[in-house]
Amino acid sequence: MGIIRQGVLGGFRNKTGAVVGSYWRTLDVIKGMPRNTGKAPTLKQKNQQLQFALITSFLSWFGNLINVGFRSVSKITTPMNVAVRYHLAEAVLGGGPNYSIDFSKVKFSVGKLDKPKDFSVESVAGAKLKFTWTNSYGNTPFRDGTDMGSFLVYNPAKKEFVTVENVIARSALTFTLQMPVDFADDDVYAYMSFNSLITEHLTSESVCKGPVPVIA
Repeated sequence: MGIIRQGVLGGFRNKTGAVVGSYWRTLDVIKGMPRNTGKAPTLKQKNQQLQFALITSFLSWFGNLINVGFRSVSKITTPMNVAVRYHLAEAVLGGGPNYSIDFSKVKFSVGKLDKPKDFSVESVAGAKLKFTWTNSYGNTPFRDGTDMGSFLVYNPAKKEFVTVENVIARSALTFTLQMPVDFADDDVYAYMSFNSLITEHLTSESVCKGPVPVIA
């Protein structure tokens, strides 16, 4: 039984007949119950399902970074939904059913904060990656030395991720991240973004380098 909370013109909760009412992100939402048409999905629908499964499975491994990095552009929907929409449009390679991800197009953050300038990643003995960037232009409303860097590294061969959040200030200009020892001799993709400590929810676009070889 559905329950009307705010009079006849208000939203309602729970199931009533063929619809379900709920309250989500300041909105009263009414959804129709799914109907079983008995029809097999078309090839286009199957391919869309494959792409969606590929992207959502991949992004779920660093959802913590996405929840921060895509928050500023998620006015109604969730940060993850915005990220999924971006990656479906920009980061899917190949044709069905053999889809893959263009790792150079992956982003865990977007926003108006200045992204890392002159970004580079160097392999260091001992399975380490040395990230460097510059900050030679002074502070502005969209760039400050206190902005904190977050990092993501993906190893396609092992399908494993390394993530660290808000670990180093923009003013440090360098950060060395230890990789798992068994990453040695593998190629990885390395990503970085900044988060403001001054303005809430102000983030930068993440940048990427790769493939980068990890050396023992």
